[in-house]
Amino acid sequence: MSITLTKTQEIFIQTKLQTGKYGSAEEVLEVALRLLEEYDRADSEWIDSVRVKIDAAVAMSEHTPPIDGETFIAGILERFRQAREIQQ
Repeated sequence: MSITLTKTQEIFIQTKLQTGKYGSAEEVLEVALRLLEEYDRADSEWIDSVRVKIDAAVAMSEHTPPIDGETFIAGILERFRQAREIQQ
């Protein structure tokens, strides 16, 4: 496989090599690809966890009577008021 880098990418790799932490451009790219793989895995795990939470919320909402928006907002405001009283 042949890869063409932009000038900015080349400078980035050269800068990393100059630190002495990496022995070759290939090593810099290996680390970058490993980090990309970790990022993708973490992103996928996050998406899966959000799906589980959404599914749980939907399941819970199916067993909870509906509430109108005005009542919902009034409840939130009341909790804020109570929290403020506790802090004082």
